[in-house]
Amino acid sequence: MDGKKINERSVKDQKTINNIINNYIQNEKSIVNQLYFKTIHGPTIGGFREDIWRGMFEQIVPKKFAVEQSVFLIDSNGGVSKEVDLAIFDEMYTPYIFRYGRMKFLPIEAVAVVVQCKSTSSSSKELKAWSDSIADLQTSSVSYTRMNGKIIKGEEIPIGTTQTATRPLRILCCLPKTVETEKDKSVELIFDAVIYALKDKEKLKIKFDRQKESLQQWYLALNHVDLKADQERKINNGHDLAKVKLESYKVMSQGEEVSLLSFNLQLNQLLMLINNPILFPHLAYTQMFNNATSEEGKDEETDCSTFHQ
Repeated sequence: MDGKKINERSVKDQKTINNIINNYIQNEKSIVNQLYFKTIHGPTIGGFREDIWRGMFEQIVPKKFAVEQSVFLIDSNGGVSKEVDLAIFDEMYTPYIFRYGRMKFLPIEAVAVVVQCKSTSSSSKELKAWSDSIADLQTSSVSYTRMNGKIIKGEEIPIGTTQTATRPLRILCCLPKTVETEKDKSVELIFDAVIYALKDKEKLKIKFDRQKESLQQWYLALNHVDLKADQERKINNGHDLAKVKLESYKVMSQGEEVSLLSFNLQLNQLLMLINNPILFPHLAYTQMFNNATSEEGKDEETDCSTFHQ
């Protein structure tokens, strides 16, 4: 191929890349405009906006992940979270016994991302209570699976692994006036990322936790939750990730960030650090259910009013 043809191809390729960037910019504007759509039917606007946020995540995350609305997370200790607006999880690791029509329960081991969508004003106290209800849940290592021609017992895998206990990314999606961020910046410390929809600029403003700059810090926070001091020297601490900053994944166009495209690359990079939710501990949940029935009585009906709101 001669130099002229190579140059023509290069120009066409560059136009294609620019078109992709412009598509993200237009898509971002569309999302923001839809979020500010006015309706006289107030009670339905929250669900409408939640659908928009869900559609945005469905465009971004790989198809192996499902995006489910209005779920509760549980763990094998019997803990139950407050209601989660959106949960991003790998269905390969989620037994369907935890899904009952519109009442959905997902084990914490399966969930990669939890999203809170706010259309009404909320204080940092309320948001922290929601976040804490998820942080209180614990993954279990009581798992058995076949890998590479041998059976792996989760509890006996040496600590020198890249994953000892996981937690989902916590994301807040909101309009700027629905959270008290002007007076209380602690809201942005409660979540791993806060996504603001800016009406005047028709853009998304995305702020990741500023306490975690490098991919190593994110890797440790997501894969080694509540690590004990005596274990720190035995794990793979991801030192190769120390110099890679999440900030480096920002895409710029004409001096401005293409926020939706940046978020696509940043979120999926973090999902790859988790890779998959932790292997599902079937026996731990079996024991939890058996303990619950022995304490409450096998004939007692479930009281749905006890679920967290």
